[in-house]
Amino acid sequence: SSSSSSSSIGLRLARPNISTLLPYRCARDDYEDGILLDANENSLGPVLSDGQRNDLELERYPSPYQIPLKELFSGIRGCVPSQVFVGVGSDEAIDMLFRIFCVPSLDNVITTPPTYGMYKVCAAVNDVAVKEVPLTEGFELRVDAMLAAVDARTKIIWVCSPGNPTAKCVSVSDVRRLASEFDGIVVLDEAYVDFAAGGSMACLVDEFDNVVVLQTLSKAFGLAGIRCGFAIGHPSVVQLMNNVKAPYNLNSLTSEKAIDALRNMPKLRRNVEAILGERERVRKELEARDFVVRVRDSDSNFLLFQMTGGAKECYQMMADKFLVVTRYRGTEIHCEECIRVTIGKREENDAFLKALDGAHGRLKGEVAL
Repeated sequence: SSSSSSSSIGLRLARPNISTLLPYRCARDDYEDGILLDANENSLGPVLSDGQRNDLELERYPSPYQIPLKELFSGIRGCVPSQVFVGVGSDEAIDMLFRIFCVPSLDNVITTPPTYGMYKVCAAVNDVAVKEVPLTEGFELRVDAMLAAVDARTKIIWVCSPGNPTAKCVSVSDVRRLASEFDGIVVLDEAYVDFAAGGSMACLVDEFDNVVVLQTLSKAFGLAGIRCGFAIGHPSVVQLMNNVKAPYNLNSLTSEKAIDALRNMPKLRRNVEAILGERERVRKELEARDFVVRVRDSDSNFLLFQMTGGAKECYQMMADKFLVVTRYRGTEIHCEECIRVTIGKREENDAFLKALDGAHGRLKGEVAL
């Protein structure tokens, strides 16, 4: 699957109806300038409160191609605009890859639990079977088992790195092996990559035409509310994604904020540094508690820790009595009695530690009664 093998891996692997799809033609594909009476917009302008500025000309449809945003992003991530798809969070790209490459009720994909829950949900929505090949107890990929699970109808392997809830990066050599030995798409979901010391594996897209890397502005960039994500892949795959997407998938308000954020990389680095400092502090605090069995290593903005027992009750009591909301993860493989906690501001992390002690103490008291 090296880049030389195909100028259009997208067309070779896509569903036939997607390969031959004629994309929707936007009004602006032909003309962009002049008196615009082509798209049935309302040139009287938006119905907003008086005094609201309309610098973005919100009565006009946004650009279907988002060129300035892609140029800025690709400059930062070391790729080129033709390798970049911009979508509504990473979730749009996840769903789209299912729709492009997987024939409903025939094809299957591989996931590696414990992992991000949306792969399974999207598979169900698109009527695609999921083969689960769990990570090792140390949250490593089991590459031999993954490749052994592949059959003629396996189209995508989903890998989350850093993982959620594992918080751990997978090894580059493992991804390389999957990409070279699997004749399908290997998706690397890097939502948390800005917190990882090793950095992004987006360079693999140049080496392997079947690797697609997902990134987002929802985590380190602190912009979950604008819904903006990216897929980096071979231009033929990105072209198919552009053909399939709704023509105006990214709204003008989102792209304005996204461009602003990508021009503020020093602020991103400062915020990440602050979060990593707090992560180490919270880790040490958790490790000092006798009811915490272990705290998993983290390449992310959260910690997964295991308790001696009562994790679910503790999670519920922290939320109900102390108003500190974490995530119980004890139902997932290799995560027995585990809670996942996001690293917040210093005072929020202190409130969490206090709540954890309080809830554990109360529950211990209740057990004794």
